[in-house]
Order: sequence, then structure tokens, then C-alpha cells
Amino acid sequence: MLNVHTSGGKAMMKAAAEAARSKARAITVTPPTLLGVTVLTSLSDADLADVGFHSPVAEEVARLAALAYASGLNGVVASPHEISLIRKICPAGFLIVTPGVRPPDTTEDDQKRVLTPREAIYAGADYLVIGRPILQASDPKTAAQKILDDMAGALV
Repeated sequence: MLNVHTSGGKAMMKAAAEAARSKARAITVTPPTLLGVTVLTSLSDADLADVGFHSPVAEEVARLAALAYASGLNGVVASPHEISLIRKICPAGFLIVTPGVRPPDTTEDDQKRVLTPREAIYAGADYLVIGRPILQASDPKTAAQKILDDMAGALV
């Protein structure tokens, strides 16, 4: 998986998608899954306003996800809070990779739009990104196992 920033615009995303596919064909490999980063999970509506955006997070994510799809990307990176919105506007098969996933017994750190692993799976995430709750745990192996157990509960 590779990602580009959707705020780079349609022309940039289309060029990235075509370059990835063209190069993969030329060297006879499977093209990488190309994702567009929508709005960082560490940003709130107020943070977006501070940097000059005039729409709430959900509207920006919806607009950028639709643009990523129209540009030929395979999916997006988006908060678990916007998964259902993206599912309504993008077709089946459009991937959603979800950071901002935190186990119930950990802190949110700098993340502002978070759900638990189980909640993110219920919401429809294709892939979860979980870093610090494992990497900064006193026992990373146990932390990872707890996350897997939580996820398993969503899959039964």
C-alpha cells in the first residue's frame, strides 16, 4: 500500500495512479494499492477551521473520498468516524484504511476521532492502523493479543 494526500488534487492523484499502474505493467508486477489520505485523525472541526477549511471534518472527508475515487485510487485513509459516510458515496470494493483506532484501555494520545478495534470493524473498516497502543505498551505482545481478541469479537 502506498498513500498520497488527497489535498494534492485530482490531477496529482490521477498521475500517481497511472504511474503506479504503468510502472507495474512495465516490470510485470501487481500494482500497489494506492490510497488517498483524507483528513488526519488528529484534526477536529476547530483544527480544520484554524488552517482555513470552511467545512466540518465529515464534509471534507466525503468530498476528498469522492475525489480519490474519481481519480482512480483504490481507497482512502480515514477516521473510523467517517467510514459509514464513505461507504454511502463510494462503491463496494473501495478500501478504507482506518487509523485512529484505540483499544478501550488506552489513551487517545493526539487522536481526536477514534473508535475501538471492534467498533471500527463494525463500522466497516477494511484495514486498521494501530501503532502506539502496541509499540508503547509495557508488553507489546500482550497488547497486540488483546487487540486481536477485541477484533475477533466483532467477527463472530
